[in-house]
Amino acid sequence: MKKLTLVFWITLGITLLLSFFGVVAPAPFEDISGSIMSYISVHFGWYYLLIVTLFLLFCIYLIFSPYGKIRLGKPGEKPEFSYPSWFAMLFSAGMGIGLVFYGVASPLSQYIETPAMAEPGTREALEDALRITFFHYGINAWGIYAVTGLVLAYFIFRHDKPGLISATLEPIFGERVKGSFGKIVDVIAVFATIVGVATTLGFGATQINGGFSYLFGVPNEFWVQLLIIGTVTVLFLLSAYTGLGKGIKYLSNANMTLAVILFFATLIFGPTIYILNSFTHGIGDYFQKLPAESLRISPNDADERAWLMDWTVFFWAWWIAWAPFVGIFIARVSRGRTIREFLAGVIFVPSIVGFMWFSAFGISGIDAQNHGAELANLPDEQVLFGLFSEFPWGMVLSLLAILLIGTFFITSADSATFVLGMQTTNGSLSPPTMVKFVWGFAQSGIAAVLLYTGGLQALQNALISAALPFSFLMLLMVFSFYKALKEDKPAANIQKANR
Repeated sequence: MKKLTLVFWITLGITLLLSFFGVVAPAPFEDISGSIMSYISVHFGWYYLLIVTLFLLFCIYLIFSPYGKIRLGKPGEKPEFSYPSWFAMLFSAGMGIGLVFYGVASPLSQYIETPAMAEPGTREALEDALRITFFHYGINAWGIYAVTGLVLAYFIFRHDKPGLISATLEPIFGERVKGSFGKIVDVIAVFATIVGVATTLGFGATQINGGFSYLFGVPNEFWVQLLIIGTVTVLFLLSAYTGLGKGIKYLSNANMTLAVILFFATLIFGPTIYILNSFTHGIGDYFQKLPAESLRISPNDADERAWLMDWTVFFWAWWIAWAPFVGIFIARVSRGRTIREFLAGVIFVPSIVGFMWFSAFGISGIDAQNHGAELANLPDEQVLFGLFSEFPWGMVLSLLAILLIGTFFITSADSATFVLGMQTTNGSLSPPTMVKFVWGFAQSGIAAVLLYTGGLQALQNALISAALPFSFLMLLMVFSFYKALKEDKPAANIQKANR
């Protein structure tokens, strides 16, 4: 087995220490982490809006520039995975559980509970609900993942660098990235990955428990969630044992199959024409208002600014915190793609799928609410099952949804063990199974402890706080990448070099 690095031990120690703090003093931990997160949101909101817009604009520039022809690999190298498998893995790692968890709940909340600029339940709130949800899960979010994954894939597959965040900064800092500075960079990335995945495992367990509770009256409590985490842990470790080309790929394809079934069932059983009209209108509204929305900070309206801090800035920090995990995984499965193909695929395909998903589930939920279903009174983890109870074959759809959550759950955890294995074995593209097992048990254990103590919110606060230092690293990564691009191949010779 490859030797575990100093990054492994430091990050594991920090995570265990924070988890222990969450166990023995959950209330102070949540208060402290919440205060830090609140301070960052209030004082750095403008910064998050600017850098996320910058990342997206940089990606769009690369798509249309001569650099877009550069292949993430050796000239002429073919992609490792087919388009369907590639898209399925991108989607499963990037937002799978989130879409199932919030597919109904997010648009419904924006309409009936916390609209941005309108009175709850009004026509204005209804029209804003879908656009705001598109905005928070759309091309800005995927631009964060894309720029991180692109920089990593470029240095890994074109320059034969290890799969580490620190290695992407070598054009700026030289050999210093192999010393203590590089270790600090990688610790930040590993910590964000561990905390992000542990939080997601907690959310996944609560939604599966919520589904069983809604459908069968199973108690919604920690011991049920512990059993769910234990079962899923065994399954994702089995998947991790089979490797990237089998376990994650097959599960991701299964995810997409189940998601397609649930999507079309909702489209057919829901208000079909209303969904299609809302999707079409929502897309136009989204792109029309995207520039202003991307930079909206409302300096003269305290209430609206507070909403932006709680929602938009929170989402941008959340996606940035997830960028090390998702970016490294996307890079690993994208060998052989051109820069143009990579960016177009990562930014636009998952975004459009997400728009379709939120239109079908969100509009169906809003329509059911307006016709007497009391979905808004349900906890977020049960809203989806409440919607399905309004449909024919509702029990079957709910069971399929639980299965989908479970497979997304397994895929996310499996992907994370792979990424953590890479980052803690000096960037190995084939981390040892035992290293992945160590991280698998660590993630599940942390999630279980935090669910037991109620510390999931505190760990989520810590994750969002970790986004700030990593955002600085992302800016350095972009600068380093562009510097390497210019030195590597002059734009005029790119096409010739890649024939």
